[in-house]
Amino acid sequence: MKASELRSKDAAGLQQELNELLKAHFNLRMQHATQQLGNTSQLTKVRRDIARVRTVLREAASKK
Repeated sequence: MKASELRSKDAAGLQQELNELLKAHFNLRMQHATQQLGNTSQLTKVRRDIARVRTVLREAASKK
């Protein structure tokens, strides 16, 4: 997901996206802990997406 795509969303949409990513990250961590996760690079991708969403949310809050 790109930051430009996130900037086109409103705050409610960003918050919903953040919640979905946090749930996905939790599920990936549980799979990793039980050694069911084959592709561990997914953890990094989801963490970076979470950081992108949080950054865009903070940018939008500082503009107001």
